[in-house]
Amino acid sequence: MCGIYGVLGLNGPARTGVDVIGRMGDLMVHRGPDDSGIYADEQVRLGMRRLSIIDVSGGHQPIKNEAGDIVVVCNGEIYNFRALRAELVRKGHHFGSHSDTEVLVHLYEEEGEKFLGRLEGMFALALWDRPNRKLIVARDALGIKPLYFGEVAGELVFASEAKSLLALPGFRCELDPVSLGGFLGFGYVAAPRSMFRGIQKLEPGQALVVEHGRSRMHKFWSLPADVDTTVSEADWVERIRTEVERSVHDQMVSDVPIGAFLSGGIDSSAIVACMSRHSPHPVRTYSIGFKGSSGAELYNELPHAQAVAQAFGTQHREILVQPDVVSLLPLLAWHLDEPIADAAFITTYLVAKFAREDVTVILSGVGGDELFGGYRRYLDGHLRSRYRSVPQIIRRGLIEPLAKRLPSDRHHRLLNELRLARAFVLADHLPFPERYSQFMQVFSAAERATLLLGGGKEQLDYIAQAFANTRSRDQLRQLMDVDLATQLPEDLLMLTDKMTMATSLECRVPLLDQGLVALAARIPAPLRMKNGELKYLLKRALIGQLPDEILYRKKRGFGAPVGAWFKQELARLVDHVLSASAVRKRGLLNPDVVTATIAEHRASGADRTDHLLGLLGLEIWCRLYLDRVSPDDLASELQDCLRA
Repeated sequence: MCGIYGVLGLNGPARTGVDVIGRMGDLMVHRGPDDSGIYADEQVRLGMRRLSIIDVSGGHQPIKNEAGDIVVVCNGEIYNFRALRAELVRKGHHFGSHSDTEVLVHLYEEEGEKFLGRLEGMFALALWDRPNRKLIVARDALGIKPLYFGEVAGELVFASEAKSLLALPGFRCELDPVSLGGFLGFGYVAAPRSMFRGIQKLEPGQALVVEHGRSRMHKFWSLPADVDTTVSEADWVERIRTEVERSVHDQMVSDVPIGAFLSGGIDSSAIVACMSRHSPHPVRTYSIGFKGSSGAELYNELPHAQAVAQAFGTQHREILVQPDVVSLLPLLAWHLDEPIADAAFITTYLVAKFAREDVTVILSGVGGDELFGGYRRYLDGHLRSRYRSVPQIIRRGLIEPLAKRLPSDRHHRLLNELRLARAFVLADHLPFPERYSQFMQVFSAAERATLLLGGGKEQLDYIAQAFANTRSRDQLRQLMDVDLATQLPEDLLMLTDKMTMATSLECRVPLLDQGLVALAARIPAPLRMKNGELKYLLKRALIGQLPDEILYRKKRGFGAPVGAWFKQELARLVDHVLSASAVRKRGLLNPDVVTATIAEHRASGADRTDHLLGLLGLEIWCRLYLDRVSPDDLASELQDCLRA
């Protein structure tokens, strides 16, 4: 695991010096505290920070081919490197290390740009073909690893983290106004944009190729086009069971200690079950819970995690969290690069830091809900057919007016159910893509028009764009396509990468193995979710492997009860950061709308957890990146506010 960065002169020699390149690496030393390296010639500079996982004593990057004219830096892991290495050795290539990264230069020699399609893993890489003056930078198929790039003063620049690009002379740190609207709409900024003007992100499965100064985009991986209705339910179950087992086994390869995040949900429990069958020692597992605060009981999954740990005899550790951790927000915002309105970034960082005391590699269950239909929003078609059997006069005249008046609070069991019911009913009249977009959004388009000063004329709808790109006719498969193009890579995987790397911990996601993803993409809707049962096939595949109380318990998202904290323990902090004077001074948002959002949340008129988290994250991001306030100074300010 590493952080990579570099510069390419587009029309001749690169002007950026090696000393500046070194500063780019210094800004993300957390991604690779074990080693560093830089390659430089007249036109290109490639740099890396290394967290040593495989071939700890060797594997120094950048890595070259035998002739020294093909050079690569890579962040991540290539899981099928052993098979590729054996193939390349048979073809006469000589290896100087046991690193997975070295296969890249030799595979490129054999196959050119097509080598990207042979890779199974999570990675962001940069490969320089000196004889042909060609640079290839690429992001893995699922977008597990991020890669930022931009152009400044005739040079292409790229890095694993946006903050490294800001170290370059002439790169001004400015907010991108279009991305601001997209962030307020969905709580994250989706590729190809970023929150920074002039900085872009590669999309999942995409490569940027620059050859003799000319650039082009190359999509090297995509899902199979449609579902397969010829496979029986029993065969699907067996295939899923086999592929999950293979993926977990393949991703356990490591020369350093390895463990697993364990929430007690189906996905993380399935990974721990597989790991226990392939590990000669008890698996190390790590869980997070909450105590002594509002909403703590609803989010506390420790008893379920304990049950799984006991069932598989793991070496289990737990961490309990209280609201004062919010003083970490400036540090976490700096590591995130871009604000994300998802409380999971807080819990991910805390449990990652905790696990890093023992291990260097961690396995996570991220991706299982998207692949196998685990979100309650996927029940839309199943529930809507029943709801529309109710006479329209009753739906329009009685149920909808009542739904508008329902209280809402995701941190209270009853009020959370009312929140979901309200969203479902009020979106009933919309076409399917618009219903899904409305369910996923934070601030609606109408709300953004009043919230953003200037009306937010350029508004991005990531969901609508993703629906337009899907080729499938199967409704649940369409949702998988949309989620794999939007929220999964740009929210969940982005925060997972940034928060684990902030602690120098490599996080692997076995359920997003490319073979398993391609298999899941072929599952037809009637089996992906049968009779309204979420994760129907995955549950069948895990019968006998997981306790029934884990397989069939109600889902609880991985996050923190920050919405409840905003009403009580953190109310003063919200009022301080989002005061009318602070919002007015920033000049981006309407302070009256912000104040009304806070009041509505506290009155439980509507659950505004994500809205407030997004607004807080935005202002903190502005303080750090636009105002250049240090994370330590801003943290001290927030701590003073909490103590008051």
